[in-house]
Amino acid sequence: MTMTRQDTDALRAFESLADPSASVRLRAALAVGTAPHPRFVEGLVERSAVEPEFFVRDMLTWALTRHPVAATLPPLVREVGSKLPQARSQALHTLSKIGDRRAWPAVAGAALSDADDEVARSAWRAAVVLVPEGEEQALARALAPQLGRGDRETQLSLSRALVALGESAGAVLEAAATTAPAPHVRAHALATRRLLRDPDSGFEAAIEEAKRVVALGGSGHEGP
Repeated sequence: MTMTRQDTDALRAFESLADPSASVRLRAALAVGTAPHPRFVEGLVERSAVEPEFFVRDMLTWALTRHPVAATLPPLVREVGSKLPQARSQALHTLSKIGDRRAWPAVAGAALSDADDEVARSAWRAAVVLVPEGEEQALARALAPQLGRGDRETQLSLSRALVALGESAGAVLEAAATTAPAPHVRAHALATRRLLRDPDSGFEAAIEEAKRVVALGGSGHEGP
């Protein structure tokens, strides 16, 4: 089959995805996404695993979303089990952008408790997008053991995921705020419960108030 000028340009762009210049790589990802072809998918996934620049990775994700789901889903699901944290994180991020719920089993497993915080955050975001109807409470229960984990950014990501589940997360947050043995877990649960009830309250204000409640021996019902 004769290649068109656009096909030729896309192939040249694909070959530039490993160029030393980030701006060249960015333009290459844009070009490949503009003229998608299944033959590019594996290379885009592989490049996403090692690309050092965030804005280029974001363009690689966009390029993958431009390709047929039948071509992108298998390699992305495979990457969720990669030994490279960035490969796992980017695959989860891209799956969330594609939004095909056939990826749910890959997201709902060990990824939710991945030892790498960035991977876990990507998994939480993807899980909220891909969770099948009726499985929201089960997802909230799966996320509950991560309460209190990591730095503020990580805790905020988890809070956002739980808040996105709405009232399906209410019972889980109530239990953690009341009975969790670790004070920082109770505080995180209290802050997230406040955000669920009042999304405009802001995480920083909610977590600081929750810490005060816990420090004063609050049961969780006295909290925000």
